[in-house]
Amino acid sequence: MRGNERMKSHVTLTTMFVLIFAACVLVPSPLVAQKVGSTSMQFLKVLPSARATALGEAYSTLALGSEAVFWNPSGLVAVRNQEFSLTYIDWLFDTRQGAFAYAFSLGTAGVLGVQIQYVDFGVFEETTNDRPYISNPDAPGFTGRTFRPFSYVAGLTFARSLTDRFSVGLGVKYAHESLFDGQMVRAMVTQGSFEEVKTWGDVFLFDFGIRYNTGFRSIQLASVVQNFGPDVKYAKEANPVPLLFRFGIAADLIGSNALLISEEEGNRLTVAFDIFHPNDYSQQGHLGVEYEFAEFLSLRGGYKFNYDFEGVTFGGGVRHTVAGIPLTLDYSYGSMGPYLGNVQRISLGVMFP
Repeated sequence: MRGNERMKSHVTLTTMFVLIFAACVLVPSPLVAQKVGSTSMQFLKVLPSARATALGEAYSTLALGSEAVFWNPSGLVAVRNQEFSLTYIDWLFDTRQGAFAYAFSLGTAGVLGVQIQYVDFGVFEETTNDRPYISNPDAPGFTGRTFRPFSYVAGLTFARSLTDRFSVGLGVKYAHESLFDGQMVRAMVTQGSFEEVKTWGDVFLFDFGIRYNTGFRSIQLASVVQNFGPDVKYAKEANPVPLLFRFGIAADLIGSNALLISEEEGNRLTVAFDIFHPNDYSQQGHLGVEYEFAEFLSLRGGYKFNYDFEGVTFGGGVRHTVAGIPLTLDYSYGSMGPYLGNVQRISLGVMFP
């Protein structure tokens, strides 16, 4: 009887993943077929973690520990005590982003995580179509003033294992984006009509993720929905936020319980692939490969399919124990094409045993 019950449970979970996969790939067109650039808060698509981005963002299945709050809430169940991570992103032009994640175990009740992200877009010169600025022959439209847009996210995530192979996670987060200095401004809303309007938008969003260990060698499956929530309004108009669907699979080709070569010396070769479906672009793919030597040094590479400029990614990381506390340090590099340059990330992780 127990064997039959386990078999039924595995069939049920497998069926659930098939249905979620179909939902991610065959979502009705009104939900996912927005025009390119029609979503607001684009910074929500720039996720932290140097390890994840070095793997071409094929990370829905591999996201374990505190960093899972950004990628797949269900991966938090890997936290055994306490864990935190810090990531710094040198983004495009003058944009910089910092992220912090902290998670702690609640025992058999589950794991609770906290995330904070902040984006600094740099300094902009203010322009206007009001006189006398527009009539300035030396700098038409320039007021001589500057402003500094910014964005931030703060959220809570909870995850729990339902069985020894299946885990779920749910996150709620508050996102805020200021297009000016967080002030009300007088703006032309219609021809010749001016009103005081707000220059920022804020919204509560939800993330949901599941993760499943198939039980066959090292094959893992995962599915995630990110940024589910209402449209966000700036001034007079409202636009949807980036709604993201991910379905991933990962497995070890070399390592303990691997598909190809069994290796018990701490060496591991992992391959991961994610189907990625945003609501403001067509379906994309993420492929990542990671080789870990002696559980100390990791080398990573990835490729992002169906992107306008992004493609090859690579990076690496080291893992070391200091005073009995495991530490990880990771780096990633991604090219954005000949005009936009590159994006670099560095992450630090600390795990308390």
